[in-house]
Parts: sequence; structure tokens; C-alpha cells
Amino acid sequence: MILQSKKVWIAGQFIPAQLEVEDGKIRRIYGYGEKEADIEVDYGSLRLVPGFIDVHTHGAYGFDTNDAEPEGLRNWMKKIPEEGVTSILPTTVTQMPDVLTAAVANVARVAEEGYEGAEILGIHFEGPYLDMEYKGAQPPEAIAKATVEQFSMYQEAAHGMIKYITLAPELDEDFALTRHCKETGVVVSMGHSAATYEQSLLGIANGATSMTHVYNGMTPYHHRKQGLVNTAFRVREIYGEVICDGCHSDVNALNNFFTAKGRDFGIMISDSLRAKHCPPGGEYSLGGHAIEIGEDGLARLKGTDTIAGSTLYMNRGLRILVEEAMVPFDVALNSCTANPARCLGVDDRKGHLRAGFDADIVVLGDDYEVVQTYCKGKPML
Repeated sequence: MILQSKKVWIAGQFIPAQLEVEDGKIRRIYGYGEKEADIEVDYGSLRLVPGFIDVHTHGAYGFDTNDAEPEGLRNWMKKIPEEGVTSILPTTVTQMPDVLTAAVANVARVAEEGYEGAEILGIHFEGPYLDMEYKGAQPPEAIAKATVEQFSMYQEAAHGMIKYITLAPELDEDFALTRHCKETGVVVSMGHSAATYEQSLLGIANGATSMTHVYNGMTPYHHRKQGLVNTAFRVREIYGEVICDGCHSDVNALNNFFTAKGRDFGIMISDSLRAKHCPPGGEYSLGGHAIEIGEDGLARLKGTDTIAGSTLYMNRGLRILVEEAMVPFDVALNSCTANPARCLGVDDRKGHLRAGFDADIVVLGDDYEVVQTYCKGKPML
């Protein structure tokens, strides 16, 4: 099968090209019109870009990772390519051990038994090892002390699929869990944390390589009292997630973040909840607590102003970054393709349109609508 367009994202630019897809991989790349046989679709001047990777998303279509329902997870994976997502880390939220154990075991079971759509690259374990002051919407009754022993129990239930963990580094005694995760190939992301600048640097020194939803759930930026946001700006070689809905962080703050991080270390996330892709209204929950969706699309703990997550579509996040936050296109696109792939260590097959890579391809219209998504060469829309 050959797909072609006059705008294929190759080596940081759009060029006229053909993608030859076979057995889920991009086998060869030709010049536009070079090979006339087997052309499946000519997309004209529509943009072909790598599939989006969302490393922090709790749910959609009425399903939450903590629900531990196999069919809900399968439905999510099958439908989420409608916004260009081809790879994902289903993300837990802090709850009691029995709930978290069932949640991670469910992801492992679905991954082993089979599903369609976006590829599950692993699990993002957000909490329960968080700071109480910066917990945000995470249930306080379930926040726990970080221990290697308890985390190992969760990892066993997950069959080793926990690939990314959010924790407060200042509460990880002797950085024992941080070091254990680093040694076992789990990305440690600092978040929901009251860490000082100095504490965050020690977290990095002991193995942390990312930061969770920068600006939210952490010590804020201050020009004299340094905190986690200062760390995100100052330490350019550490990854930083950011929710690009323009609400969690103003578009000017998004511009500041990506100006500081450059094109290689910013990661766009949705931090989406079960309410995404659901009709307005309805009753929803996060971590067992009731939430409500405002007209701005933000989720808040019911009856409060506490932000609990988003309903952001990834393709809309890309549009917001480029058209409203005025982030250069290559920087914005890298944040949902190449950068999360490199952070997770799957950049040998994800994040680029290259020969030998998975045929995860998104066809974008001029207004960033998703015309088609290919998950390992399979059209999903």
C-alpha cells in the first residue's frame, strides 16, 4: 500500500513524498509520484504527520483507567485515533490499593488478550506517592508513603507494564523508589509536589527524567523562591509534560514553557478524563470523587474551583499551540510525537515517519481536523 501527499513530515519539514506501508511498518519512502503502482490514497496537499502519543490520559468515552473494565479500555483504544492518537499510556489516579491493583491488572490483561486501535505502550502510574498540599483533585485519603515494596506489588499486578510514574520527589525517602524505577526502566516524573528547586535537582540526580503537567500541581514560578516550575525552565534536558488546552495554563505561559524547553523536551498531554468525547452534562467521577465539566471544557471537583483534568483532544492541542500560543510548528509537533517517544525509549519505532518505523500516520486538514489515522498501517476512521 502506498500513501502519498505533497506535504509529508520528513526530517522536520514538509516534502512531497510517498509512504510504502507493509505489515504495519513504513517499508520505504519515495518521492511524490515516483511509484505509480499500488497507490492507495493520494492526499493531495493534506499534511501527513506521525501519530500522536499521549503519555498522560485517564480516560474518555465514559471510561476511566481505574474502572478496570476490559471492554471500556478496548473501546477507548479503538475510538481515540479519531483525534490522531496512535499510542497511549492509560493513566491511573490515586485510590486505595485494591482499586489500583485491579486497574493495572486490567490494562495488562487487555494488552495480552488483544485489542484494536491505539497501541498501549504501558501504564502511567500517577500517585499515590504525592504531596498533600499539591494533590489537586487526587483523593487525599488514598495518598500513601512511597515504598519500593508497595510499588513492586503494583508492578507485579501490571505484569511489568508500568512504564511511567508520577511522584513527589521530596517525599521519596532517600530517593529509594526513584532509584529503583530508574534501574528497572520506569520513567520517573516529578509532580503533585512541594519540592524546592534543590530537592528537584536531587530528584533528577537520582533518576527523575520528566515533570508532570508543568505549572499545575507543583510549586509555582517565583523569581526569588525557586520551585519546580523554575526547574522545568532551568534544566532544559529534563522532559516536561504540559496540558495544552489554554485553560490549565494560559497560552502565553505555554509559549514561555516551549521557548525555555526548545524542540526536544516539551511533551503535550491531554490529562483527559472519562468525560472526553461524551455529551454535555451527565454525572462523572475521578478517584471516587464527583466532578463536573464547565463550559470551558475543564473538569472541576464538584462544587469547587479545583481543576480535576481536561477534555482536550490532542489535535486541538496542536492547533492551540501553533495558532494561539504561537509555538513553532516543529516544536509543537515534536511535543506529541518525537519527544514522548524518546522519553519512553520507543523512538526506534515511534515518533517519526521513517523507513522501518511503525506506520502510525495522521492526515491533518488545514484547520487541524483529523481526516484519517493509521495505526500500524490500518485506517481507523
